[in-house]
Amino acid sequence: MQDSTSLVVGIDVGGTKAHLRALDGGKSVADHVRPSSGWRPHDPAAAADWLTALIHEALPHGARPSAVAVGGHACETPRQCEYIRAALHEQVGVPALVVGDAELLVPATGLDKGVGLVAGTGSVAVGRLCDGTPVQVGGWGAVLGDEGGSAGLVREAARAAWAAHDRGEPPDELALRLIAAFGVSEVPALGAALESAADVSAEWGRHAPAVFAAAEAGSHLAREVIAAGGRSLASLVVRLAERGVPVDDVVVAGSTVLAQPALYGAFAASLQALLPGARPRPLSVAPVDGAVALARSIL
Repeated sequence: MQDSTSLVVGIDVGGTKAHLRALDGGKSVADHVRPSSGWRPHDPAAAADWLTALIHEALPHGARPSAVAVGGHACETPRQCEYIRAALHEQVGVPALVVGDAELLVPATGLDKGVGLVAGTGSVAVGRLCDGTPVQVGGWGAVLGDEGGSAGLVREAARAAWAAHDRGEPPDELALRLIAAFGVSEVPALGAALESAADVSAEWGRHAPAVFAAAEAGSHLAREVIAAGGRSLASLVVRLAERGVPVDDVVVAGSTVLAQPALYGAFAASLQALLPGARPRPLSVAPVDGAVALARSIL
């Protein structure tokens, strides 16, 4: 490939799609989106092969990047990211950086410090200490965590419906909508429906609209679940602050929190109460912009 001293490549590998953007100076060279099927972040060699193939697929013939930065879904620890980075560097032969995809949010917004908070199917918050050490909290999956994400909200909604059933209360709007969403006949059957999911996060998460619809229809239980989800998201930021991460700016992204005003409002109100100096900032650009900024930073 022909060398370029300023061609930078940023890649955002999400749970469902990957977005590659390449710039040469200020000029767009490639803006390419494809499914992220085949992405295997727990196999560094396979992940590097996948990324290299994506770069070759997206860049014009003969173009060679000068730096590559990647935000990868399910890159959960610095060690894992470093293994992928080393394998990618060996393949492409230029400076490379690999981080978790939530770490793209702060640089995408043009900030050099702050918190990236994602609440989509799952939830996670990331930041860096003043010495640059990355810190991640949350992101423990739908069974054990991901409070405030769509899958976690559905889990907690089912728990609320079961608790009301145990108290002898008739099914309210939340219970009725969950029953309909999961295609079961009564509240006790929700347990088997949740446990039989092949892909827990995806299958639970797709029923989150039922929780928000129930809240809009007047369900007190659904409103409590959403409020608790917002408080849980704010608590992730508090944990980062307690560990020494600067939290003045909190960049918020994710298909659930940004699409549901009730959840975003509950999060923002809780954040204001817990950390009055922290400012929530909904992400208004593509996360891949953060990967491009990181690629420029390693030139």
